Amino acid sequence: MNGKNVDRLQGELPKIGIRPVIDGRRGGIRESLEDVTWQMAESVATFLTESLRYPNGQPVQCILADTCIGGVTEAAQTAEKFSRNGVGLTITVTPSWCYPTETMDQDPHMPKAIWGFNGTERPGAVYLAAAQAAHNQKGLPVFTIYGQHVQDMDDTTIPEDVQEKLVQFAKAGLVVAGIRGKSYLSIGSVSMGIAGCIIDEDFFQNYLGMRNEYVDMSELIRRVNLNIYDREEYERALEWVKRFCPEGRDVNPEHLQRSREQKDQDWEFVVKMALIARDLMVGNPNLSPLGFGEEALGHNAIAAGFQGQRAWTDYFPNGDFMEAILTSSFDWNGIREPYVFATENDSLNAVTMLFGQFLTQRAQIFADVRTYWSPEAIQRVTGESLTGLASGGMIHLSNSGAATLDGTGCQRVDGKPAMKPFWEITEEEVEKCLEATRWCPAVDFFRGGGFSSQFVTEGNMPVTMARINLVKGLGPVLQLAEGYTAEVPEEIQHILTERTNPTWPTTWFVPNLTGTGAFKDVYSVMCHWGSNHCALSYGHIGGDLITLASMFRIPVSMHNVPEERMFRPSAWSAFGESDPVGADYRACATYGPLYK
Repeated sequence: MNGKNVDRLQGELPKIGIRPVIDGRRGGIRESLEDVTWQMAESVATFLTESLRYPNGQPVQCILADTCIGGVTEAAQTAEKFSRNGVGLTITVTPSWCYPTETMDQDPHMPKAIWGFNGTERPGAVYLAAAQAAHNQKGLPVFTIYGQHVQDMDDTTIPEDVQEKLVQFAKAGLVVAGIRGKSYLSIGSVSMGIAGCIIDEDFFQNYLGMRNEYVDMSELIRRVNLNIYDREEYERALEWVKRFCPEGRDVNPEHLQRSREQKDQDWEFVVKMALIARDLMVGNPNLSPLGFGEEALGHNAIAAGFQGQRAWTDYFPNGDFMEAILTSSFDWNGIREPYVFATENDSLNAVTMLFGQFLTQRAQIFADVRTYWSPEAIQRVTGESLTGLASGGMIHLSNSGAATLDGTGCQRVDGKPAMKPFWEITEEEVEKCLEATRWCPAVDFFRGGGFSSQFVTEGNMPVTMARINLVKGLGPVLQLAEGYTAEVPEEIQHILTERTNPTWPTTWFVPNLTGTGAFKDVYSVMCHWGSNHCALSYGHIGGDLITLASMFRIPVSMHNVPEERMFRPSAWSAFGESDPVGADYRACATYGPLYK
């Protein structure tokens, strides 16, 4: 199984534009600054290329201006070059004073940052402050980067604190640029009255720059019945499933259990569903020789969702296998980039998963925020008490069997449970993820049959739970909680999961607590969560999510990220430095959606 670097979607991968700006006065001043300014730009480009990758595993590309930018003509020439070369975000660098309004990037849709060199020979910090003021006065939010310690003019190194800010800005900016112009594909409509399934086109268009595509679930039936899928791949996929996807418990009453023949037919059907859903998203050139040229194109969907319940699952096998395998970093074709695919067509959770996957390059767990288990309740139900991480209670994250298999935690980083970028996953780790998963026949309310993935996430993984919600009169808001997965003794876990559904995946989550507000205790986190769903990302990425949200002008209603890890445009402090939450809301309301 080898990871494949492929571009699944139409459109170039976004590049980072590096803008070296300079004091344009010739006759000695500009000439004395050319080399050091250019070296500063080159060092940033090299650092980012070596530090960051696209979701497909390729190194991020940087485009440098052709010359240092000393005035408006060179600024315009650079903007034109960046436009030709697919630049999606810009970083301006300078060690000296320059003329801000003559050299700045004025594209209103381009995430932008400025690194003003902290040196005493030439006032790069003065330019940074003046350029920041110019951007704020013109209504162009900009991220400002200023090293904590003074450097010598000929020092070409990038200080660690500057590196952190460059990476945090670039990662978020690449998300903004990477999803622009792509589609969210809604397969079906609203599932069981869940509001997140209601596609809000204004949100996708105005905030994210995306388009919406729709197909009825009957399209899957059409393609199954007319054999509109790669038949050779289907045979290979089915053989892989028989080898690596063992069945689990059938907890249904005997009179509702399906026969062996029916279960075998269900496997054939759900494998076809997975192939077809992927083809609907990104197309499949192998369909053209079969006479299905239109179907071969796909919908250029960077994310999708499947309604499933109940219109589908009352009659056909459920979508759990399709959803779980698409969102995993591997399948019958080997180790590959995971897809963003939402259970129950929850488009808002799909967007949250998209944010997390682009920021981390790792698969995302889709889950219900199902139950808060207090220490007292655990003691009453099991007769036992938890110690350590979960001693103050925990949140049971589980859904109807559709979480990524990466969520087992069977991959390793420094010997500890992890979820990794697909290009770092080994074949041994894939096998362990598969071995840790059982495929249980669907429970009785999935009347059409199918299979649900069942596993328990390993404990002590750093994770971030997040969710975007829409609030009428306010718009989108983001909430997040950093924390850890908990290790629960098997005897306690068995009792707790049997009370819910033993055929579904389980992740025990314990948020990091601050002692106040929504993070006063674990119970408060559960009470303040704004939806029945969440996306779970590996790592503590709350700071990156906050940076990204500010680019889209989405306020953050709930988080437990320390202040030193938050990075927003400089203008945000002008809306109330002593009230950062309120300032975030006021700034987002003032600037409005990025693309409106």
